[in-house]
Amino acid sequence: MIKERNIVVCILLSLITCGIYGIYWFITLTDDSAKANEDADFTGVKAFLFTIITCGIYGIYWNYKIGKEMYEANQKHGINASDNSLLYLILSLFGFSIITYCIVQNELNTLAKANNENQQV
Repeated sequence: MIKERNIVVCILLSLITCGIYGIYWFITLTDDSAKANEDADFTGVKAFLFTIITCGIYGIYWNYKIGKEMYEANQKHGINASDNSLLYLILSLFGFSIITYCIVQNELNTLAKANNENQQV
């Protein structure tokens, strides 16, 4: 089950906690996108540890990878979406990964709403 999150609250909590909530958000984004795409190998804790071990290089790759994950998840759920992986990669190279988080969270919220509507029918 993918949890819907308020993007503004996530940004504010990331700022207020000096990035600690941002780490949690990174992990949950990864886990939720893996659930949506049914990819058991893509886990949040593993992605976070690889990012630390590689001094952030894996984090840049993660931005590209999550774009691919979300594109495939949207395709599996019959939602028209574009492949934003290159956009996410460029944003991360310029230090705007939080924008990637917001876009991915928005896509996950859309998937969660679609899933809830399908369950109610």
